[in-house]
Amino acid sequence: MKKILLILFTTLTLYAQERIVALSPAINEIIFALGAGKSVVANTDYALFPEASKKLPKVGGYFSPSLEKILALNPSLVIMQQNNHKLALKLKRLGIKSKIIKIDKLDNIKKAISDIGEIVNKKEEAQKIVHDIDKELSNLHNIINNKKILIVFGRNSNLSKHIFVAGQNLYFDEIINESNNTNALQSTRKGQPILNMENIIASNPDMVLLLARSDQKSISDKELIALWKTLPISASKNDAIYINNQTYASMPSDRLVLFLRDFHELLEDYKSKVEDKNVTDK
Repeated sequence: MKKILLILFTTLTLYAQERIVALSPAINEIIFALGAGKSVVANTDYALFPEASKKLPKVGGYFSPSLEKILALNPSLVIMQQNNHKLALKLKRLGIKSKIIKIDKLDNIKKAISDIGEIVNKKEEAQKIVHDIDKELSNLHNIINNKKILIVFGRNSNLSKHIFVAGQNLYFDEIINESNNTNALQSTRKGQPILNMENIIASNPDMVLLLARSDQKSISDKELIALWKTLPISASKNDAIYINNQTYASMPSDRLVLFLRDFHELLEDYKSKVEDKNVTDK
């Protein structure tokens, strides 16, 4: 009888639902996508997807989570990104487990999904998400080749300075490379590249993709594209200034699949425009 009770206790312990605090929107989304949303007892101010996330207790922002709020929720695990390393040390001293994940590169995003899948006992679900990401990446191959693509963040109403773009430090650079094209910005900077108008013109991208969420409308989509078309760059001449205003466009979670599909459509559109132009020029 004691042996049976011990086995039962061990089984229940192994499969007991974690009480997880998710300290980034991407982490929160991954857990929900795996079908383990009920294990999340709190997330951050910016974790707004899926809808159920909005109703959960909030413990602060990206760089300012409240240790007191976290402790009050009695979590069994706190999952965070590298920027919360100091918090992880504090939690360790208090006897609370934490897991630090990276979501800056494609391999790290896929590993994060797999690792979280193992934590919440959803390995098969994690494998499917990773498979879908790899499939969409392979679909980008050879639509267009050897073009310079610039990916820009935000809705700049003035292009003279403070233009945030994707450099070699983020997975967007790898996505461009996977499509057999190159990042218009080649930089050895480890941090976030910030350009001015002269830098943009010098990079002369063939295609520009603006990641400008629709809930940040200091300027409309039409006005934003028109502004970029005033620049003397190849992308303007080729009518290849595109905008993605979806909230998932810069989210390194399972919804990366959606961005990859959108990017595929833009590459196809660019290809059509080039082919049409070649026919017209003949």
